[in-house]
Amino acid sequence: MQRVTRAAVRVEGEVVGAIDRPGLLALVGVTPGDGPEQVELVARKIAELRILRDERSAVEVGAPVLVVSQFTLYADVRKGRRPTWNAAAPGAVAEPLVDAVVVALRARGLEVATGRFGADMAVELVNDGPVTILVASEPTG
Repeated sequence: MQRVTRAAVRVEGEVVGAIDRPGLLALVGVTPGDGPEQVELVARKIAELRILRDERSAVEVGAPVLVVSQFTLYADVRKGRRPTWNAAAPGAVAEPLVDAVVVALRARGLEVATGRFGADMAVELVNDGPVTILVASEPTG
């Protein structure tokens, strides 16, 4: 999750999602074992973490959120020179969970823009701070 002053995602040159004022860019990765519990935890953290200016949360200030699916967050680079993606959920599992995060954020009253699942996306952002926070549904070790 990144605090941004603005962000946009393009597919084949067309803007498919954008926020044009301070808010959050949430890059969402899914593992095969993720489900509703992880969706709720991640959505709550995105909405309620006090990482915006003056230690405020997105819910408190009505900040927009741009959600972009990103399986590459689960790359394993421990061996060799080529990452593996074994820890990332396949699209059929991941897409409904990313969509559920969007629904859960909107249910909290947030304005949510999105990328396009599975597309080759160009993400543009102005990181504010910079502030980048890793939100994991289980300890990262």
